[in-house]
Amino acid sequence: MMSSIREWLHLAVRWFHVFAGIMWVGQTYYFTWLDGQFSKLEEKAAADGTAPALWMVHSGGFYAVEKQRSLQVGPELVHWFRWEAMMTWLSGILLLFLLYYFGGGLIDTDVADISLVRGISVGLGVIVFGWLIYDLAARSTLGKSPTAFAIFSLLMTAGVSWGLLHVFSGRAAYIHLGATFGTIMALNVWERILPAQRKMIAAAAAGATFDVSLGAQAKLRSKHNTFLAVPVVFIMLSNHFPVATYGNKYSWEILVLLVVVGWGAAMVIRRA
Repeated sequence: MMSSIREWLHLAVRWFHVFAGIMWVGQTYYFTWLDGQFSKLEEKAAADGTAPALWMVHSGGFYAVEKQRSLQVGPELVHWFRWEAMMTWLSGILLLFLLYYFGGGLIDTDVADISLVRGISVGLGVIVFGWLIYDLAARSTLGKSPTAFAIFSLLMTAGVSWGLLHVFSGRAAYIHLGATFGTIMALNVWERILPAQRKMIAAAAAGATFDVSLGAQAKLRSKHNTFLAVPVVFIMLSNHFPVATYGNKYSWEILVLLVVVGWGAAMVIRRA
């Protein structure tokens, strides 16, 4: 009876996690695409003096979207997109605890004979310090160079992948890298993007000048999230293919390759 209840709980949380993730990632790519389209329209508008507007068709209607430089409504009428990220992260962390910390999938004694407490400490430490190192790098001069930041991110990803696969079971190692990426994405939203948006709305409502550097940093974090989303989905799917991924003798190299392929796919999607 208990095993049946546990399975239904896992199913419910996983469904919620996947559905919330679909909404979050869809919004992330949609607004990133909008921003890219308006960058092109603004260049054209500067050349011929036209007003930039983006026309779309969907659900039997036409939609004209315009990018405003000032707030023309009250702050209470501005719609926020934030809870999808929080719900995706919370349900993902709950799954991590249910399946690996409480479900026995974390430790493989053939890999490393460590206690469950030590394993949980390592797992949570990687997630926390993963965010701290990423955030510090993104706010440093390193974050101002896309090439340098990409190289740094790849080296860090390779190092963490190798280390995790020498401590945890293969499946748990893969999932912890995905959890680290997911945590970075969620904290980007709540700690870097949303605070900048709050200040932007407050400044606009008061008729004050908004610090453009805050908007640029928020935009950069949103861009990073689009590159993290595809690898996270790849990692989630890898659990269904143990021979090709975490059970392979080249498991950490394959994990890094999945991340790089995900970055490439994100680049293509962003330009579509």
